[in-house]
Amino acid sequence: MRTIIMAAACCLIAQLANAQYKSIYHDGWIDFNKNGIKDIFEDPAQPVDRRIADLLGQMTLEEKTCQTATLYGYGRVLKDSLPTPGWKNEIWKDGIANIDEDLNSVAGNTAAQTSLSYPFSRHAEAINTVQHWFVEQTRLGIPVDFTNEGIHGLNHDRATSLPAPIAIGSTWDPALVREAGEIVGREAKALGYTNVYAPILDLARDPRWGRTLECYGEDPFLVAELGKQMTLGIQDQSVASTLKHYAVYSVPKGGRDGSVRTDPHVAPRELYQLYLYAFRRVIQEAHPMGVMSSYNDWDGVPITGSYYFLTELLREKFGFDGYVVSDSDAVEYLFTKHHVAATYKDAVRQVMEAGLNVRTNFTPPKTFIEPLRELVRDGDLSIHTLDKRVADVLRVKFRLGLFDQPYVKDPKKADEVLAPGRTQDFMLKMARESLILLKNDSNLLPLDKQKVRRILITGPLAKETAYAISRYGPSHLSVTSVEEGLRNYLGNTVTLDYAKGCEMVDSAWPESELIPTPLTAAEQTGIEEAVGKARNADVIIAVLGEDEKRVGEGMSRTGLDLPGRQQQFLQALYATGRPVILVLINGQPLTINWANRYIPAILEAWFPNSLGGQAIAETLFGDNNPGGKLSITFPKTTGQIEWNFPYKPGSQPTGNKRENRTSVFGPLYPFGHGLSFTTFSYTNLTITPETQHPQGDITVSVDVTNTGNRKGDEVVQLYINDEVSSVTVYEQQLRGFLRITLAPGEKRTVQFTLRPDDLSLLDKDNVWRVEPGKFQAMIGSSSADIRVKKEFEIR
Repeated sequence: MRTIIMAAACCLIAQLANAQYKSIYHDGWIDFNKNGIKDIFEDPAQPVDRRIADLLGQMTLEEKTCQTATLYGYGRVLKDSLPTPGWKNEIWKDGIANIDEDLNSVAGNTAAQTSLSYPFSRHAEAINTVQHWFVEQTRLGIPVDFTNEGIHGLNHDRATSLPAPIAIGSTWDPALVREAGEIVGREAKALGYTNVYAPILDLARDPRWGRTLECYGEDPFLVAELGKQMTLGIQDQSVASTLKHYAVYSVPKGGRDGSVRTDPHVAPRELYQLYLYAFRRVIQEAHPMGVMSSYNDWDGVPITGSYYFLTELLREKFGFDGYVVSDSDAVEYLFTKHHVAATYKDAVRQVMEAGLNVRTNFTPPKTFIEPLRELVRDGDLSIHTLDKRVADVLRVKFRLGLFDQPYVKDPKKADEVLAPGRTQDFMLKMARESLILLKNDSNLLPLDKQKVRRILITGPLAKETAYAISRYGPSHLSVTSVEEGLRNYLGNTVTLDYAKGCEMVDSAWPESELIPTPLTAAEQTGIEEAVGKARNADVIIAVLGEDEKRVGEGMSRTGLDLPGRQQQFLQALYATGRPVILVLINGQPLTINWANRYIPAILEAWFPNSLGGQAIAETLFGDNNPGGKLSITFPKTTGQIEWNFPYKPGSQPTGNKRENRTSVFGPLYPFGHGLSFTTFSYTNLTITPETQHPQGDITVSVDVTNTGNRKGDEVVQLYINDEVSSVTVYEQQLRGFLRITLAPGEKRTVQFTLRPDDLSLLDKDNVWRVEPGKFQAMIGSSSADIRVKKEFEIR
């Protein structure tokens, strides 16, 4: 009954508003300022810059400053699900830049749950009602930009589920990522959202960092290629893509996260070649309309207070022409943590002068708007600076068409766009492609249903599902666990036993990683129960790793071993003598050295989407041949960190007899690693031309053949090496990749184009250029499995 009443109220408010302000809606234009004439900013035929200038000229200080702040949506800052008469007394009576996560029933926040998030058409109608209020009840009627998160899929009740970004990166499939972006953008548009905070372009260089699972990987080229496609996909649907987190956000000192994050130890040349590379390329090639500035510093200067980062680099060098929002507390930290501002008010001044457009945080927008007004009135901030910042926000709103069609045109269509099952095939494809076969001794996998009669599935993650529901993705999902996926797949053909075996962690964790404690009686009983069932099984499937409470934002780790009693449990299963298959559910590389030595088969699933359990079952029995590749290096121990790709010559030695006296060398699994149930050969590497001038393109091709007896995917990876250079460059640099599917015996010629940007370096004078000299092109199945290579020369 409550749902029906809310829906009726929503429709009634919209009808009353439309009736009262019907006179402002004309054929082909809207009289936003309600003066009875078509102003330049109201005329769709006028150039955007003229429309911006006209609107700015009509705005008061109050109206301008309201376009510099976010109003967090229902259940966060906004306490009303729909407009009320009291809104006329709030600061947003003069407008607002954007409203974030409004009425989305965000996961894990009981205060934000609402009957207006679903059915989907109800949400679209509710967003229209809110937009009607801003268009019709404010003096100038400036529409709102409705923002939302989208890195795991759109952050909305029952939207399409994507796996964690580290799993998306493991697909190495730009076309699939483009489709994911289109789905996120299409669902956002249908629901009334106009701006999606995705993709994340951070590099996961320190695997202890809790947000490793939210990155595509550790390599700048891979992240740039996938981030570009996600951005293009979202914006193809007339929705803005906002990149995050700009910049140098992902390498806090010691991998430590949360409010302590500061002091990234990144050298200047590394800053440009690694951490800014993806931002530069995605901005220049995909033209995103948004960027989120991070709350860390670099070289002692907070990013959000840096004119160099927000204006000189971002706008003048990279060409960004959208608007910049701040990450949570980024403005406040100038005062409270970085201590570069004596007062919060001065922090507001610094970020506005640096180039920030919109302050976004989980506190009322007046906390930013009011001191900003004081700064301008007192002459401490130029009105011209404010006008520039507001103009950027208005430009995005004009580009989005909000001044031409501010409302969801057909709210009922949202139910069709997000209809249950509509993206099922895509979700399953992404779940399959993200799986990585790390190890498969004696071809234990795939299993044969005709030969395996009894299986034990065990482990704390066998029946778990919460990892598929992210704070930054859809909520209220129906998730298929690994156990359920296997049970559905096997039916009555195989007996499937289950025992949990152990909990995710012990009561003393994480301290127990430092000081081991004996098993409790309950823990011993749990392990013994599972081991008893294991002795009667033909094969054991152990689902171990991390859950959403062990890795994520604010949850960096100091160790990377299997948490709690999982290692002891795995060893007890192995001691039965039955073959053990390890399925990993986790958000960051784990130091599974013992498992790599003794467990015959290991399948990496990361945090899969809601259909991950089905994809895992299909893979274990061979209906899906895994083709995913690692987008991040697995170190053997945290003592090696940083150990990642790319790396400088000699910085990551394989080790020799003398070196091995004190240290462990080599990765557990290298960047780009991933096995298959079939095999591939590489032949006929061709480079055209073999000698080229610095501004010319080079074509590199290779023949790849499926030499096994199963259809399978291979990710063909192109690396280059600049043999002699004026500055030290990386040992290998990824400069091309393609995921292909080949039938047994099938051969395909794979072709890459190396452009000048792919060969350029930042020279001694900090100038990007292609230096003459010899290069090596290397193609293979991983960064450590190069099959063919050949020289070419730049003259």
